[in-house]
Amino acid sequence: MLLQIPDVLTAEQVAAFRMALAQADWVDGKVTAGHQSAKAKNNLQLPEDHPLSRELGNAILQALERNPLFLSAALPLKVFPPLFNCYQGGGSFGVHVDNAIRDIRGTPHRVRTDISATLFLSQPHEYEGGELLIEDTYGAKSVKLPAGYMILYPSTSLHKVNPVTKGARLASFFWTQSLVRDDAQRALLFDLDTSIQRLTQDVPDHASLVQMTGIYHNLLRMWADT
Repeated sequence: MLLQIPDVLTAEQVAAFRMALAQADWVDGKVTAGHQSAKAKNNLQLPEDHPLSRELGNAILQALERNPLFLSAALPLKVFPPLFNCYQGGGSFGVHVDNAIRDIRGTPHRVRTDISATLFLSQPHEYEGGELLIEDTYGAKSVKLPAGYMILYPSTSLHKVNPVTKGARLASFFWTQSLVRDDAQRALLFDLDTSIQRLTQDVPDHASLVQMTGIYHNLLRMWADT
């Protein structure tokens, strides 16, 4: 399931992030790539343990906790601390699949990467190229969203970032370990939850609401991995 989530960050938050990142100490993005990915990766990245990375990452995590669309779609069990990258001067990331397991630096904790996320911090008109291309059942999907918007997609997907030929593309990226690891099952639960919410708004006393809610929770109970 590919899902666009608007306004994860406000315009004011994006502006504050941009101001802080303009003064950041960027390093070669290969530091967090796996063996195969490193061969295809050509970008800059804020170090994982940099204080600014932690500060901005915590702000994103707080925003996600308040975002009902993310919570419904991702069913998060663990979220990897958000990282930050910059593509410019022809920088790109060739076709790859994200590592299945990510160690959280400085802790004994690991995150299984069920869902990948890119949160855009640059406006589309500020750079040329830089599209995120995600392969799914129906071919490659091109993603280039407004600042503050986020795309969720299965971490099993082949994907790449096209070269940025003008300007700079700033973004945050991270992974979620879901309560439900199977993408098809998550998609069904998301569709069912969305239907329940719409029915609750349109026909709050509908007799089927209790039954549908029970089906949702029984499926979640069946599929959840805690």
